[in-house]
Order: sequence, then C-alpha cells, then structure tokens
Amino acid sequence: MNKQLTAADAVAQLRDGMTIGFGGWGPRRKPMAMVREILRSPVKDLTVVAYGGPEVGMLCAAGKVRKLIFGFATLDAIPLEPYYRKAREAGELELLELDEGMFQWGLRAAGMRLPFLPTRCGLATDVTRLNPELKTIVSPYADGEVLLAMPALNLDMAFLHVNRADRLGNCLVTGPDPYFDHLFARAAERCFVSCEHLEERLELSAEQARFNTFERYLVTGVVHAPLGAHPTSCPSDYGWDLAHLKQYVASSQEEGGWANYVATYVTPGEQAYQASNGGAERMGALPLPVF
Repeated sequence: MNKQLTAADAVAQLRDGMTIGFGGWGPRRKPMAMVREILRSPVKDLTVVAYGGPEVGMLCAAGKVRKLIFGFATLDAIPLEPYYRKAREAGELELLELDEGMFQWGLRAAGMRLPFLPTRCGLATDVTRLNPELKTIVSPYADGEVLLAMPALNLDMAFLHVNRADRLGNCLVTGPDPYFDHLFARAAERCFVSCEHLEERLELSAEQARFNTFERYLVTGVVHAPLGAHPTSCPSDYGWDLAHLKQYVASSQEEGGWANYVATYVTPGEQAYQASNGGAERMGALPLPVF
C-alpha cells in the first residue's frame, strides 16, 4: 500500500510517444520538480496536455514535445509563455488549441471512459475551422440540435502537485482553487503526485475532507517534493517567484539562453536548484499573488 517513490522512479516509467497531462493552471501549482526530472531524462516525442504554464515552454525548449493539446500557455503576469511562443512561431509543434471548456470536457470524457462528450463550446468559432478533425453530432432527441463532439483526452500519465499527501495516495489541495487536477487524475492510466508535505497516513476531519478532490485509487505513486511547484505558486504554502520567471523569460531572448538555464537550474538536481534560488527559506516565504 506504500505508494511513495522518487521523481526519477516515476519518470523512468515514461516512454517515447506517450501522452502526458500536467495539472495546475498557468504558473499555479505546476509539478515543476517532476518537469525538471523529465528534462533530465531522454524521453521525447511526447503529446502534452495542459492548461499550460512554464512546463509547456520548458518541454518545448528541450525538444521533447511533438504535439500540444492545450487551452493556453501563459505565465499570467507575463502573458505568453516565451519558449512555447518560439516553438510555435518556428512551426515545430503539432497543435490542438481548444476552448477551455472543450478541454475540460475532453478530460471528463476520458475519466468516464467515453469516446466523446457533446458540448456547445467551440461551435461557430475558429476552433472548429482550425481543427477540422473535430466532429459535430446531431442530438437524437426531438430538438435535433447540432453539438460539437469533444473527443476524450486519454492520458498515459498525469503529473500533479498537491500540498499534502500520505504514502497511501490520499491527497489534499489546501489552496483556494483545485483547478481541474481531479479530471487529470481520472483521465490517466497512471497518475503521479508530488507533494509539499508527506505523512504516513492522513487523518481528516469533516472540514479537511473537502480538500481531498480525488480518490487514492487513482494515484499510482507519491513523490515527496518540498517546494516542488517552484517557480510557480503553491497556495497555501508559497507564491510564485516572479524574479525567477523574469529571468527565465529573459533567457529565451539570449544566445544560448536555454542551455544556460538548463545548466544552472536543471542539470545539477533539486538540492542545487533550491540553493540557486536563495534556499528553501526564501522560496517557502514567497508571498502569494493577489488577483
């Protein structure tokens, strides 16, 4: 019943060509320690599914993404993810860019083991014009309404980051927004969760139980990764590191910028990563952004 493993153990289960999803939203509660482990691995030709943030840009910069299925790729305060932008402008990606509601519906269909779910989202927009593989379906009932048939976004693996977990796979998201992580967990054949705080067994009050948004049977493995969402935010533990994100964005405009970023922040490992960002005390004290 002990599902604890290392980030390297989890990433070792990836294979070239897999479809993988990332929880979180833009620069918020992304499983960045897991992303850095993927960057250290040889895996390639991935299909990445995300409400995208820096994980999308970094994997694109590393040449690991063949296809991107996404609603957006942003750093919020910095509107467009810079390395995603470079890859897209260079024509390096196969893309399925979706309305945010369609994206959610595709995850729901996968979680319910359905081939598609009908929706009005995306109709009469350029989403269908630019993605002719998307089909419509006529309601079999008297209304006869034409609906978009959003295909299931089936994932080989999902990677999530949570505030607290135990070795059994129970997870708590204590920030104000769980986003759609529970849908990623249900849409995936295997789901790996990194966490800020790891316990032997969570004992929850009725009030705490609402923070458990998906069942432990969905969790394949748990990775203890304190500060593992950095440089994205992880409410209620810490905010985003805008100074780091600005440095990351600036590197995209520099000759050899990505190679230098990798050499500084990825290759040396997580302990060195924390030291390069001022240490755990500074990182853990980053203020939460106010929206």
